[in-house]
Amino acid sequence: MISRYTRTDMGRIWSDQNKFQQWLEVELAASEALAERGVVPADAARLLRAHAAFDVPRIQEIECEVKHDVIAFTTAVAEKMAATGHAESSRWLHYGLTSNDVVDTAQALQIKQAYEILLADLEWLRGILKRRALEFKHTVQIGRTHGVHAEPITFGLKLAIWYEECGRNIRRLKAAAEDMRVGKISGAVGTFAHIGPEIEEAICARLGLRPAPVSSQIIQRDRHANFVSTLAIITGSLEKIALEVRHLQRTEVREAEEFFSKGQKGSSAMPHKRNPVTCEQISGLARVVRCNTQAAFENIALWHERDISHSSVERVILPDSTILADYLLAKTSQLVDQLLVYPERMRRNLEMTRGLVFSGQLLLDLASAGVLREQAYGLVQRHAMEAWEKESDFRAAIEADPEIGRVLKPEQIAQSFSLDRQLRNVDKIFKRVFDDR
Repeated sequence: MISRYTRTDMGRIWSDQNKFQQWLEVELAASEALAERGVVPADAARLLRAHAAFDVPRIQEIECEVKHDVIAFTTAVAEKMAATGHAESSRWLHYGLTSNDVVDTAQALQIKQAYEILLADLEWLRGILKRRALEFKHTVQIGRTHGVHAEPITFGLKLAIWYEECGRNIRRLKAAAEDMRVGKISGAVGTFAHIGPEIEEAICARLGLRPAPVSSQIIQRDRHANFVSTLAIITGSLEKIALEVRHLQRTEVREAEEFFSKGQKGSSAMPHKRNPVTCEQISGLARVVRCNTQAAFENIALWHERDISHSSVERVILPDSTILADYLLAKTSQLVDQLLVYPERMRRNLEMTRGLVFSGQLLLDLASAGVLREQAYGLVQRHAMEAWEKESDFRAAIEADPEIGRVLKPEQIAQSFSLDRQLRNVDKIFKRVFDDR
């Protein structure tokens, strides 16, 4: 991923330096586990732990010649061991392993590192959503369906929905990361021809991983597809928030908008512009993560016990998806934290149809008073369509209708248009969502 969208800690995880460091951790854990069982000399394992090292440019130089990254890595480490006078011990490096024993197991360690950052990101966002939901718990806003005024809600309810969804995403991420927390040291075709399952278990335990119960030369890629899909769902939730803010920031709506800093400029040609650029960036980059899921699904089906068609793909989609998820979580947290909210505008927009949005409650009240539902619907809709087309006062028309007046008393009509009545269960909803959390 380009540096523009890469935050430092997540970018470091996918650096060549860290990748090779995790390879080395797997190699050293293998040597030590084998030494405990007398397969590798104890002194060799100790010397490898003390002196094994690598130089990234040297690995890259060797790879240009041998065209194999793991061989380039082990050769570079062996050179370092020789340089410290311990060449003899280097022959026990990579003993009994195949390349993907190292690569797949080390990749699980990188995913684990990335997961810890993403989990912290999600919990940070969830805390902000909770704070702002409580802040706007009773801030009245018109609800919209199909983009058209529907019935009253509160802005806090909208934020509560995002908070609850964030909680589900935390659970999804934990499950997907746990599914990825597996290593394999089962050899070229998964048969443990050179190292037994009990040694694999010991190596994985040293690394904080579980052994895959069964594998071919690789860990099966349904796990990876599930992980990338989870990142796509998470970033889809972030796009959902961003899209809502984009709509609310439209000039004719203007109920909320991105924070606009001093000195910021919205357009090279139009000095008045305050554009939702952060929201649009979130919406755009979420598409990239979603597209990566297609490649992850394609990686599930490989030839027999393994081919390498998945390998080049994962060099792109795993770093890019985690880096973008991290970046978008940070951007969304900042967006929500600094979001400018305009309660007066929300109230004005709700009232702009002069009571039209209470038609549903009026329909129910007429039915409760004895009017047949179809008759009540026709009566209310006639006034509603006239108010819609002429931009007239719906409530005034209802109060002046003698047919309605014969059924509902003035105080009953007033209750049909009561905001408090419409929103009387907001506290109960918040209790459901936020109690004991």
